[in-house]
Amino acid sequence: MRTLPRFADVRLSAFYLLATALSFVMVRQCVAFPDSNEQETNSLKQMTLEQLGNVQVTTASKTPAAIWKTPAAVYVITREAIVRSGATTIPDALRLAPGVEVERIDTGKWSIGIRGFGSRLNRDVLVLMDGRTVYTTLLAGTYWETQDTPINDIDRIEVIRGPGATIWGPNAVNGVINIITKVASETQGTVVQARGGNVEQGGMMVRHGGKRGALNYRVYAKAFTRGSQYHPDGRNFDDWQGLQGGFRMDWAKNTRDAFTLQGDMYGQSFGESVLATTYTPPFSQVIDKDARLSGGNILARWTRTISEGNDMQLQVYYERANRHEPDVADIRNTFDVDFLDRVRLFSRNEISWGFGARFSHGYNPVVVSGLTFQPGRRTDRLISAFLQDDISLIDQKLLLSLGTKLLETNFSPVQFQPTARLMFTPSDHQTWWAAFTHAIRTPSDAERNFFLSGFIGIAPDGLPSFARFNGNPNFHSEQMNGYELGYRQLLHERLFVDVAGFYNHYGNLFSEDITGPFFIETNPAPTHHLLPAEFGNGLVGTTTGGEIAPEWQVTDSWRLRGSYSFLEMHIKKGTNSFDVGSAPSIVGSSPQHQLSLQSGFDLPRGVSLELIYRYESALPALGVAAYSTGDVSVAWTLTEHFRLSAVGQNLLQPHHAEFGGDPGPLVGIKRSAYGQITWQK
Repeated sequence: MRTLPRFADVRLSAFYLLATALSFVMVRQCVAFPDSNEQETNSLKQMTLEQLGNVQVTTASKTPAAIWKTPAAVYVITREAIVRSGATTIPDALRLAPGVEVERIDTGKWSIGIRGFGSRLNRDVLVLMDGRTVYTTLLAGTYWETQDTPINDIDRIEVIRGPGATIWGPNAVNGVINIITKVASETQGTVVQARGGNVEQGGMMVRHGGKRGALNYRVYAKAFTRGSQYHPDGRNFDDWQGLQGGFRMDWAKNTRDAFTLQGDMYGQSFGESVLATTYTPPFSQVIDKDARLSGGNILARWTRTISEGNDMQLQVYYERANRHEPDVADIRNTFDVDFLDRVRLFSRNEISWGFGARFSHGYNPVVVSGLTFQPGRRTDRLISAFLQDDISLIDQKLLLSLGTKLLETNFSPVQFQPTARLMFTPSDHQTWWAAFTHAIRTPSDAERNFFLSGFIGIAPDGLPSFARFNGNPNFHSEQMNGYELGYRQLLHERLFVDVAGFYNHYGNLFSEDITGPFFIETNPAPTHHLLPAEFGNGLVGTTTGGEIAPEWQVTDSWRLRGSYSFLEMHIKKGTNSFDVGSAPSIVGSSPQHQLSLQSGFDLPRGVSLELIYRYESALPALGVAAYSTGDVSVAWTLTEHFRLSAVGQNLLQPHHAEFGGDPGPLVGIKRSAYGQITWQK
């Protein structure tokens, strides 16, 4: 395994010393906050199934609503479930949600999809952090390695399976994932946490929260180092280290106005292996090298509550991201503003409307000649507005939601994304719902400005031969018409079930098109043969499937959760398509069957035990076989201040492959274990 470069090793050592000193100072100071009584162990007290159904979710409509009153396939991963599972990353936690395809590529990279189209950067799932979009317009997707907020600070993760286009806009085609952190008033006092193991080699987190009048705040710092996974060829390139710090302040000026200011900064050393193409010998080579990732963000939000059902919110944020990878670099500044207003009209109508503007300026210097963005500096924009009317047809029984999103980008004209949702709640613990949505995925720099070459070989005349995907200025938005039907019911005070089915029809899907025969190209030098290609809209298709997620509180101290997901994909060439045959690889990169079983126990003397079993069917396009694996998490609350944890992950085999993507043989995800100690006051 490679070690950190000297400067990074010094930074990490300095961080640990600083964190230790900071924790000592905070322990000394925490007695100055007599109301700092938040205890992490309280999150282990399980809510009843009825209480879970009444959890307020915001992702489906941008306004709070109980799960029972949500006409969408929504699932909430609670902080209790996250802590009990032993998850150390957000992708690990997402495995707890039905219908979310979480496949680990290597130590620091994942493929995360919803209802198909799995890939390293899934372009059909919109990811939010406290309502802040972290979807990149460069390559269309989410860099999960940099979404590393402390697990302890997450209040819940809301997952919408299916389109969320009306409220959130483009790229929320197959789902929305919103990671919501705790308000500062819930993180008072001091927490120090440390862990170590064979893959989770070392980690430390220090957090302190306090209060001054109407102002609540917290600050945190964390560091980690993770080892490589199993590589059959011995190229252990994927070690991963990082530092991160941040803060949050919540200020309630009065009963009407609330303000939030929060931000984060991070730096990472991220081991990658890439196949790099250049127009000079050796033309193609595998490079194992550390990527340098750094950045930060700051967000401000103002909320005014006028009356019940009548409020408004204004949110602005700025983000800076620096990615220096072995084959590509991206230096990006993003500015975003979002406004939401909710008004109750008469007694049966609730109107929600809003607008947003997003500008992202990127600079992409050339790292290898076979991968370029032209022009190297660009500013992407997204202007949007939405309107939704929730109409109570029968009071407390039948609700109709109608709405649409309008958007315009630098790559696309004004487009509409209408939706209609109908919800029937015959009782307080039973919900039927149906929905239709038209959703789009807007073009990105990857389709419009991206030039990607691949070395084919040496031709008989001695000249090198390449294929190159050129930027396509005519790439259009991908289209989806989605139809959904769902049902959830509390069958008994101890038994809950949630079922959803869907049928989606897609048009203008991303394709890899050959645009002409070989020809001789002299620029860039040297002279070579070139097969021209481009990214097009040549595929169409459908997906059909569903998810079921029952939950059973067997006894007061034993709870069972389960989920099963089925996916049937049919992707083919459209009329006049020049696609090279990429449809089978799309279909074969998402599991058709997923099964998960979780059994949680609260044992005597403050001990909790969580057992998790997972099954994933094969990914034939990637050569990944079906696999089963299991996790075990044991926690012991010694006192109100100390908690010990022992976690084993992927225990049923020494290693197994989950997804492809790195050059060379498939990476095996190792059996791993770590121990953790948490101190809080």
